[in-house]
Parts: sequence; C-alpha cells; structure tokens
Amino acid sequence: MCKILISGYYGFGNAGDEALLSSILQALLELEPRAEITVISGNPVETMSTHKVKAIGRFDMWKIYQAIHSCDMLISGGGSLLQDVTSARSLYYYLSIIALANTLGKRVMIYAQGIGPLRKSLARATVGRVLNQVSMITVRDHASKEELISLGIHNVPITVTADAVLGMHPVDTAVGRDILESYGVDFDRPIVGVSVRAWKDCTEYQTILAKALDQIQAAKDTQIVFIPMQHREDTMEAETIAKQMRTKSTVLADSYSTTELLALSGSVDVMIGVRLHALVFSALMETPCLGISYDPKILNFLHMIGEEPVGDLHTLTVEPIVAHTVNSLERKTFTETVLENIHELRRNALENARIAIGMLHDK
Repeated sequence: MCKILISGYYGFGNAGDEALLSSILQALLELEPRAEITVISGNPVETMSTHKVKAIGRFDMWKIYQAIHSCDMLISGGGSLLQDVTSARSLYYYLSIIALANTLGKRVMIYAQGIGPLRKSLARATVGRVLNQVSMITVRDHASKEELISLGIHNVPITVTADAVLGMHPVDTAVGRDILESYGVDFDRPIVGVSVRAWKDCTEYQTILAKALDQIQAAKDTQIVFIPMQHREDTMEAETIAKQMRTKSTVLADSYSTTELLALSGSVDVMIGVRLHALVFSALMETPCLGISYDPKILNFLHMIGEEPVGDLHTLTVEPIVAHTVNSLERKTFTETVLENIHELRRNALENARIAIGMLHDK
C-alpha cells in the first residue's frame, strides 16, 4: 500500500480549494484505490469528515515531519500556493514542506499548480532553489511553465496539464435546482449566476457590476443569483453589490459543498465570475461563463478555453459585461471551439493523477 501526503490550502472553507482536494483524491483513488492518503489541513476534523481521508494539523510540525518521513510521495497542490501577492508567509510555509521532503529524499510532485506572481527577488530565488530538487512538476497553464523556466528550474520535468478540478466528474444538477427553488428562483426565466470576491481596495467595480446586472435584467428579463464560493466573505461582497442594484436579485446566503456548487453552476444559464473556480466549475458543467480578471490566473484559464475576460476589476465598464452576457444567453452554450478546448483540458487534468501514480510505481 502506497502512502501519499498532500499539502495545500485545505480546511479553510474555501470552495475552490476544497474542490481541488476532492478532484485530486477522486483522480488518485480511481487509479490506486488502496492508496493511503493523508492531508495537511487547517481543520483536520472537518477534512476527515468531508473527504474521508486522514488529516493532520497545518502547524503540527512534529506530525508533519512524521508524515513526510513515512510517506512514499508528497503532493504539493493544486491551486496558487507558490506566489507572494496574498502572503509571503504562506509561500515560505509551502516551500518549507517541500524542502523537508526533498531533504528526506522523498518523491515530491508539484501538482497542477499556477505559479506566481512572484515579485520579490528572495521569493523568486527560493522557489527556484527548492523546486529544482523536486521529482516532477505539472502546472495548469503555459504561463506558469514560462515562469518556472525564468526562475532557472532546469533539473525537473515540467508538464502543462490543467486545473485539477476539471478532472472531476460532472454532477447531476438536481441538488442545484432544489437550492435555487428554495430561494424562489423561477426556471421559466433565464438565470444569471454571479460569483464575486472582495479584492484589496477594489470597490469601484461594485457599482459598475450592479449597473451591468440591472441592464442585463432589463434586456432579457433575467434573474440575478449571487453564488458564494467562500462563505461568508463572498456573501458579504454580493450583498454590497445587490444593495446597489435597482432591480431585485437573490444572494445565496449559505455555505455549499463542492457537489452543490457544481450543481448550481450547471443550473444557471450563464455564470459571471470573479472567482477562478466559479469559472472552472461552469466550464466543467458546460455552462457559458464570463470572467472578470483580478489576477493572471483568471486570464490564463480563460485563454486556455479560448475566451477573453469581459474586463478587469480595476478598469471594469458596463457595456462589455452586458453585451457578452446577452450574447451568451441567446447562444445558450459555449462555441464548439471552446467546448473542444474544455474537453481537452479535462483529459489533461486527469493526466496529473496518472503522472503521480506512475511515479509511485516507477521505483
């Protein structure tokens, strides 16, 4: 029986990261059902209950050392762990886990990560030094591979795959429809899902998005439904925008599981997303999505499926949001080219797990 230790931003109630963990576990266990998997988590009890795996505390360094010492492989990922924009402290935390595994001679795989932004010279040098000693790197976009090469990483194979969440199985939308019905949503009218997040000092976009949503409602008699990827933070942001709208909207005010969020994404007609995984969930469920960029990872994902953002949080305007949403509502699906790209990304996402299990068997 092989032992796998997974390090990432897990156990904090972030829907995108919990979906990443679900997708990684699902893909690994389908290929290696007898694998014994332990997750480093901010809330081990919650992680064990939700994902049915062993879990240890994020800052229980003695247990982490023991887990690394006894594992056959450390998986670091997915997500955007190696960046210094949100927190330099978290960057060095994840690097310390990787460095310890390197020191103990363990196989280490960087799994479907988005690399960067890395702004500070010390951060760039440290990432380059630590990652040059791992066994394998897969990244979710070409820009991440280019960043790794610019960091001087040349001793390790780097493969561009896709966001791990895209490897999940699509879900039945019934639970999503039930949630929407409980909020009084009418399925005889078009439904536009909106996923927002607070980002630093960006507040002007709230008024612009509110105006755009009002115009979309007027143009197509739509229902606007805000879907939180991280409760309660996203719910508060959504409520702020909803209060600025002239027309009625619905803010889902609960915390939802990965399955429920996928079902919700498949139950709306169009998704407007600031959160990356709102866009990823929608792509997986083949619901047309429009991205508002605040970070390169949004742009990178949209480019990989063959789309462009409708704007940036700092420079957002009303007209592109309205025009692209109305067009998507009339078209009712992605273009054939985008669908083909999504199907290719789903195949690439599953390659992450095949590489990982292949490394375990290649002793």
